[in-house]
Amino acid sequence: MKLVSLPFSLLVLLMPAVLWGAAKPIPNPPALDATSYYLVDFDSGRVLAEKNPDDQVEPASITKLMTAYLVDKAIADGDVTLDEMVTISEKAWRMKGSKMFVEVGKQVSVSDLLKGLIIQSGNDASVALAEHIAGSESAFAGYMNHQAKLLGMDNTNYVNATGWPDENHYSSARDIAILTRTLIDEFPESYNYYKEREYTFNKIRQFNRNRLLWRDDSVDGVKTGHTEAAGFCLVASAQREEMRLISVVLGAGSDKARTQSSQSLLNYGFRYFETHKLYRSDEVLKTAEIWYGDQEQISLGVGKDIFITIPRGRYRDLDASMEIDAEISAPVERGQSLGQVNIKLDEEMILSESIVAMQAVNEGSLIDQAMDKIKLMFR
Repeated sequence: MKLVSLPFSLLVLLMPAVLWGAAKPIPNPPALDATSYYLVDFDSGRVLAEKNPDDQVEPASITKLMTAYLVDKAIADGDVTLDEMVTISEKAWRMKGSKMFVEVGKQVSVSDLLKGLIIQSGNDASVALAEHIAGSESAFAGYMNHQAKLLGMDNTNYVNATGWPDENHYSSARDIAILTRTLIDEFPESYNYYKEREYTFNKIRQFNRNRLLWRDDSVDGVKTGHTEAAGFCLVASAQREEMRLISVVLGAGSDKARTQSSQSLLNYGFRYFETHKLYRSDEVLKTAEIWYGDQEQISLGVGKDIFITIPRGRYRDLDASMEIDAEISAPVERGQSLGQVNIKLDEEMILSESIVAMQAVNEGSLIDQAMDKIKLMFR
């Protein structure tokens, strides 16, 4: 299909630009004491640093991110409510490791169990919620694996809802980042739990194990994990101004190492990169002619918010262009791809997104179609 290239100015369509500045080289990411790690921008999805991102490793209590995510989905779908009461089973009560100290046979609200799962990393809370939603922990694990496939978590398999060690229970740094981005995006209100530093249940006060919550005010989550086989793990997220980053550190040698490694990754990302929203989902980028339709013109846009992450100080060096189908004919459906927008930096293509129809256009009358056919012949 023949395309026509139409240059346009970023300075018109983008946010106010940063100051002019010469390009500076980006140093390598910091060397970390970890088996694998991953640093990604929340909005654009650009990966800023990685090491063994797809290695299948034991995720320990980071597993509870999927457990909490599925509880959030059950609440959103109306299957359970936050004030709904859950009867604690003997299995949940007997769980070893980190606990929120629920008592067998007692009833605890979904809200309290969710806080105990997230803030106190309670294995007992995880099992209680899994049993309440799916009937059994094993059935809930099947639900977890189904959701992992839907999210594209190709190197993940769950056996339980807690992260209790099992050779068939594994995930990867990239997959954990995918889940974390989804969780923050879909359930921002529930995500507020992850920044809570402490929670008291049954008169027992426990502290969040994410030490970054005390060290860095920009950090507002997410989850720690530790077993002998997994080492010390930490998923962290921080927002500074309009930029949010997610770091995943797996297999660190100590609690101190996972904290320092996560802080180093976040500092690296914020120091050397910047994120901009290029286009809004409702923004009309161009109006084009359309033939054989009940309208003469059609509005074109990107259909979703588009973000880009680039080296700091390079905003004005971006080069943008649109390619629109040379002949657009009705009928056209809303969201139908009719071209693409390309963003380059130093002649390197760093972003390419579809240009789509902002509204549907139906076929015109037979007379209108005949007139357009004649016009195109002379055109």
